[in-house]
Amino acid sequence: MSKLFPLPANPAQAFFECPPLVAIAIGSIFSSLAYYASKLATESDTSLVEEPSFSHLIPLKGVEMALQPASVEIGNEIPQGETRVRRSFISPDKLVTEPVPGINVLPDLLIQAAKDFPTKNAIGWRDLIQLHKETKTVTKVVGGKEIQEDKIWEFYEMSDYKYWTYTQLLEEVSKMSNGLAELGLTKAQRFNIYSATKPSWQVMAHACSRRSITFATAYDSLGVAGLEHSINEPEVVGVFTNANLLGTLAAIVSKTPSLKYVIYDEQAEESNIKKIRDLRPDIRIITYDELRQLGETKAHPIVRPDPSDIACIMYTSGSTGAPKGVLLSHGNLVSSVGGVRTLLFDFLSENESVIAYLPLAHILEFIVELTSLAMGTKIGYGSIKTLTEASMRNCSGDMKTFKPTIMVGVPAVWELIRKGILAKVKSGGKVKQNIFNAALAVKGNAILNRIGGGLVDTVVFNQVREQTGGNLRYAISGGAALSKETQDFLSKALVSVLQGYGLTESCGMCAFLCPDYMQFECVGVPIPSTEIKLVDAPETGYLSTNRPNPQGEVWIRGPSVSQGYFKRDDITRESMTEDGWFKTGDIAQWNQDGTLSIIDRMKNLVKLAGGEYIALEKLESIYKSCPLVGNLCVHADATANRPMAVVFVHEKNLSLACEELSIGASGRSISQLCHDPEVEKLVLKELWATGRKAGFKPLELLQSIVLTDEEWTPQNGLVTAAQKLNRRNILEHYAEEVKKVYP
Repeated sequence: MSKLFPLPANPAQAFFECPPLVAIAIGSIFSSLAYYASKLATESDTSLVEEPSFSHLIPLKGVEMALQPASVEIGNEIPQGETRVRRSFISPDKLVTEPVPGINVLPDLLIQAAKDFPTKNAIGWRDLIQLHKETKTVTKVVGGKEIQEDKIWEFYEMSDYKYWTYTQLLEEVSKMSNGLAELGLTKAQRFNIYSATKPSWQVMAHACSRRSITFATAYDSLGVAGLEHSINEPEVVGVFTNANLLGTLAAIVSKTPSLKYVIYDEQAEESNIKKIRDLRPDIRIITYDELRQLGETKAHPIVRPDPSDIACIMYTSGSTGAPKGVLLSHGNLVSSVGGVRTLLFDFLSENESVIAYLPLAHILEFIVELTSLAMGTKIGYGSIKTLTEASMRNCSGDMKTFKPTIMVGVPAVWELIRKGILAKVKSGGKVKQNIFNAALAVKGNAILNRIGGGLVDTVVFNQVREQTGGNLRYAISGGAALSKETQDFLSKALVSVLQGYGLTESCGMCAFLCPDYMQFECVGVPIPSTEIKLVDAPETGYLSTNRPNPQGEVWIRGPSVSQGYFKRDDITRESMTEDGWFKTGDIAQWNQDGTLSIIDRMKNLVKLAGGEYIALEKLESIYKSCPLVGNLCVHADATANRPMAVVFVHEKNLSLACEELSIGASGRSISQLCHDPEVEKLVLKELWATGRKAGFKPLELLQSIVLTDEEWTPQNGLVTAAQKLNRRNILEHYAEEVKKVYP
């Protein structure tokens, strides 16, 4: 083909700009490729997938497919009402407690990393050069009336990445630890980290660990009530925060009697500093740089913790009420790192790089970064706002600049990326849509036959991959269930998406889909630091005796599992057994290859009027994959026959769909579209199509919907800081609209 149509320097860009006739020609070639790939699939050697238990696995380029069960049953006795205990096939005889022998507390982890990788880049960041602001007028519908309001849009101009080596990172941590000692902080006291994800977050966490000071976490998106709770419950004496968060902190300092020190980074507004001083003149306020200078005056020996000492009180995001403080010991954190490292060691090279942007107050991001540091991986810090080009000026986004090989995200991030790709393709017209869809079909067959993406990768999908820097090898999804449709789409168009499963109480991942067990709707292999069993939930029909897949509530145990909740012995007794099992509240099943699949949360199983249960989170994970949906909350009442949903629409995709189908007058705002009955019918129809494609039963199809263009954010309380739905708040916020369509 290259002789007839020589490929330019950037063939991906050329594809999106090629004339229609050339595009049609390429589409014909893709159609032919799809046919021959399908033919090859029926004629090629299938020896690798003849075993029925493994025929569902999706082979990845360069990775051998698994030929043994992912987990191993422990013991010979078959207990009543539960499955036998299962452990990872890698370490069935002993649970992993350390990443390497002798490393069992956080201070040792970083010291060892500096010895192993002294000159390698450890962490990188970008400095803000200039913040550009633009004002735009938007039309909204409020109370049935159209109003116009001005909104300020912010755009970022950033520097290139700057780095600390592992040696420099350890030196920075040492100075900040010395600074804490100079302030007088001791092992008996607690500290709070209320900050965005950035290098200083990790530095302060490790600085506390070197003094055996327990640090509590607070999401930077917390409101005043959540922040007050995370400071007062653990009675912290100091807090590290960012200059832009001092205003929120100032609003509560008069109610936090234990607080004696405030440390902040970046340039603060003097009014916020003055407010804190006026309200609490006894609080000492210093900058991050001043703390470093204190630490440079005198070296203090490390106050080495014991593995059983509490390293961190990590507060949950509070989706079901006040945030709970989960007690995580040094042993919990280090064994979790050891388990992940043991499972993934053979799949990762010494040159991996991870883009860091999720909240470090979330256990998934914290463990990913700790594991990266333990393995000599380079971490590049970014933010949701600066990841892509959308909010940048005069520079590229974080992903294109840093060029990561690994990206971790929650389902909301992956859904956003998928819908962004679809919107871009759809805006290019029918020809490009057909070519793209043909390329997806070809790539699917290529993956199954282990022959690589070839031409479709070069001409079509490389443009997608360039948006993430072009080097991405693995995408990791955690925090909630990811729909099969989104996982399949991104695994073809972008990179293999691997799911993990874990909780704050499990200290991060307790199961992970490592590459040689790649499949959909599966969270994979037990982490070698955790053992898992399923316990009957008879009222819902999820039983360990179900065949072919035993089902039940997930119980976990191991050195990485939390000791319980801070000052909440009542909840600890409810959720922990005397012999160390933690009851997760999640429903799962063991697959025939020994992997685990999560079905739903017990608290989100709702019995309808007909007596059958539906799983709200399962429905949401599928319905969210509909291109017209930005976010969605499914609600069901025990007196109803089917559920309904509140839908935050995907603005660009909905506008394109309405324009294509000539629904409503052109030029209408997204708020106006959300109040149009014809648009509501369109969205409901697409949601039904999505559900039917996923094999939903009639009772799982939505009865009605409420559309909104109001974004769901932690600031308005409709999602938590971890981007989990706050169901109670959503249903209260839209109560009037819900009542109209779901009486």
